[in-house]
Amino acid sequence: MLFLYLYPMKHILLIIIIALIPFSCSAQADTKSDKEKTEMKPSKNEDGEWDLTVMDTQFDYFLNAVAKPMNQYSEASLKSRNTLLVNEWNSYYHSGRYRNVIESSIDYDPREKYGLKFEYKLYQVFAYVNWKYGLRMNGLSGSDVFQR
Repeated sequence: MLFLYLYPMKHILLIIIIALIPFSCSAQADTKSDKEKTEMKPSKNEDGEWDLTVMDTQFDYFLNAVAKPMNQYSEASLKSRNTLLVNEWNSYYHSGRYRNVIESSIDYDPREKYGLKFEYKLYQVFAYVNWKYGLRMNGLSGSDVFQR
């Protein structure tokens, strides 16, 4: 009698395990695609220049109406600030801090020559996050910090 009682339980257990296999596979696939989505990588545009795409509708307004003009910065100063800011940003991202603002890490190589336009635009991303969300980042110049 004990054998008859265990036999149906084995089938139920087997059915449950088989039913859960697709869920475990899809969870792994989602994790991989999430990881791929959560890293901002610089890319070259049609002219061969490095470019950064910001998917926030107010960013262009910020660049044109609020941010200091590009001619007030040097490429070297922006590169050194961006190196610090990217490290700070990625630290926040990996720690889970400011999840409502920082949704991806940034792939930035300080040895790469991105050019003034790219360095300016990347720097303005950090200034924009400060302006829009009040997130204070230590690498921002005092004149680029917006008080709330």
